Amino acid sequence: MSSFAAVPVAASDPPAAVQFLVQAAAEPGVMPRLFELFAKRGLVPQMWHSTVCGAEHTDLTIEIRVSGLPQETVSYIGACMRQIASVRAVLTAETAGAAFG
Repeated sequence: MSSFAAVPVAASDPPAAVQFLVQAAAEPGVMPRLFELFAKRGLVPQMWHSTVCGAEHTDLTIEIRVSGLPQETVSYIGACMRQIASVRAVLTAETAGAAFG
């Protein structure tokens, strides 16, 4: 399983990027449903990394990075992700940009 870390950003600084961290069942429809949330807003994530893991290869970990979203949109997209079938957990992390790697 992956571990995630984010660099703290001052409250007054707008985030340069937001990372969505998604844990889901490894099912074929999960990734297109997640990507649709960005595509219908005309957004292309700067980074998308997915890994199938777990003893039976039934778990899916997805890291998505996107820039320039207002906090309301980040919250809304996160809430929409949580309603997708097979999604188990969604976390968001703000960063100044260079923390992902």
